[in-house]
Amino acid sequence: MFIRYEVAGKVATITLNRPEAANAQNAALLDELDAAWVRAADDPEVAVIVLRAEGKHFSAGHDIKGSSAPDSAAAKLTLERLYDYESRRYLEYSLRWRNIPKPSIAAVQGRCISGGLLLCWPCDLIIAAEDALFSDPVVLMGIGGVEYHGHTWELGPRKAKEILFTGRPVTAHEAEQVGMVNKVVPRDQLDTETRAWAEQIAKMPPFGLRQAKRAVNQTLDVQGFYAAIQSVFDIHHTGHGNALSISGFPVLARFDQMKEQIGR
Repeated sequence: MFIRYEVAGKVATITLNRPEAANAQNAALLDELDAAWVRAADDPEVAVIVLRAEGKHFSAGHDIKGSSAPDSAAAKLTLERLYDYESRRYLEYSLRWRNIPKPSIAAVQGRCISGGLLLCWPCDLIIAAEDALFSDPVVLMGIGGVEYHGHTWELGPRKAKEILFTGRPVTAHEAEQVGMVNKVVPRDQLDTETRAWAEQIAKMPPFGLRQAKRAVNQTLDVQGFYAAIQSVFDIHHTGHGNALSISGFPVLARFDQMKEQIGR
């Protein structure tokens, strides 16, 4: 089991529980995570959902040397199969978590790399430990960013281009300054601060919370968020297609360079 699920009071806590792999995401972890989100959404006693992670890091992203993609041997992999896999586990899952009609809070510590952004960005609020670093270095693999391309919305266009072009991480305090993170706290206070926020929010009328969330998300969608996320997912796959035509499965070809860049 890669996910722990607990309910205390009106708060459901979903915990990434693969610390030995820096909570890297294989297919089983993502499927378990989606099931936990749906369980929390369907439970009438749950008012707020918290997403957190065990260990030093929130998530090192997709398990690019494990089982995070179908048949990673280049001879077996086609763009169609990769597109189908990623549209379900990366795009569809992240959009579903974003639109669950209950407030959600992500508690992020350590590294949050590439696919890790697909876990915290769908949450309504993000509380970050002072040691949190957010990055998306997949341009190193010839791809324009991760599948759920929230960069422009979360960071603004110029900061989004900066982190994509350079691959450098954004610190917790930088993320707070641009509005991607709501609050930065010492590492040893991350869980208690997140719990305090969750319990405070859980006292609000559930339907009011639901409508407030819908109002903000719907405003973003009217501004183009949903259409942009869908269209940029296709741009992401032009990167995969180019890499497949040149050198086979792109992740493995550039893994060592990417590993050096992110300091794993």
